[in-house]
Amino acid sequence: MQQTTVYYSVIDSPIDPLLLSGDGERLRGVQMGATKPDQGGAVNWHRDDALFAAARAQLQAYFGGELKEFDLPLDLAGTGFQCEVWAALQAIPFGVTASYAELAERVGRPRAVRAVGQANGRNPLAIVVPCHRVIGADGSLTGYAGGVARKQWLLRHEGVATVQRTMF
Repeated sequence: MQQTTVYYSVIDSPIDPLLLSGDGERLRGVQMGATKPDQGGAVNWHRDDALFAAARAQLQAYFGGELKEFDLPLDLAGTGFQCEVWAALQAIPFGVTASYAELAERVGRPRAVRAVGQANGRNPLAIVVPCHRVIGADGSLTGYAGGVARKQWLLRHEGVATVQRTMF
C-alpha cells in the first residue's frame, strides 16, 4: 500500500489552535482545536509551516480584523452536492448570516434543507469556507462542528451582534 503525503501546520487563534492540512499547493482542511493530525492509515503526515504561509497570514489577518474574504487555493473534495453547498457558503459575505433553508434555495434544492445541513457539517475548511454563517430558520445558533461557542465567537467577530436571518 502506497502512502499519501499530507502536509500540515498549526496556527494559534482566539478560538483554539487550528490544524491546517493540504497537498503542498492547495488547502484541504482547517480543523479547530487540534495540534497534530491523527496518525496511521495510508497517510504520511509531514509538518511544513512554510507551505502554509499564505493561509497562516490570511487567517491571522482575519482574526486581527483586517481580512473579510479569503483568497487561497482550495481543494474541496466532496460529492457534487457538497461542493455546490460549499460554493454557496463562500458567497455568504462577511458579517452576514443565512438560514439552512435559504442555502438550500440558493443551491436550487429548496426541499433539501437537511441535506444542506449535513453538507454544511462536513465542510473540511472551517472559517475559510464560512459554514459558521449558517443559522436556524428562527435565528438560533444551531449545531456547528466546532461548537456553538466558537460559532458565536466567529459571528460576533464579524460584527453580527444579534443573530438574525439575512438573505445573502
